[in-house]
Amino acid sequence: MSIEEAARLMRDNHVGCLVVIKQSEGRVEPVGIMTDRDIVIELIAKSVPIEDVTVGDIMSFALLKVTEDETVFETAQRMRSRGVRRVPVITNSGELAGILALDDILSLLGEELSMLTKLMQREAEQEAIKRTLPR
Repeated sequence: MSIEEAARLMRDNHVGCLVVIKQSEGRVEPVGIMTDRDIVIELIAKSVPIEDVTVGDIMSFALLKVTEDETVFETAQRMRSRGVRRVPVITNSGELAGILALDDILSLLGEELSMLTKLMQREAEQEAIKRTLPR
């Protein structure tokens, strides 16, 4: 796929990366990933004419993959150690199940923190009510 086609696909789907797949025997397996950052750093910043380049030329082949049964914490640790913001999620048989992005993890953690904050507020309210009840 050309870089222009890939960029258009990313824009149309409001995503920052494309997972490159290999299909064989009805299975879809991730083999690489190309990000918007790859386009900027490897092509635009180096003034490389994009018409001379394909996704296969700049995609990352050293692909970090996580299985769908790994925890968010384990996944975040692996992402941090590899310095990646997006990771394909695979089934135990190696098929592409989805993609997890740092933004997804941050959103989840935000929801968790909000829930804990509400719990603390509720606990304080309950304590205040208990103190005002006659004994």
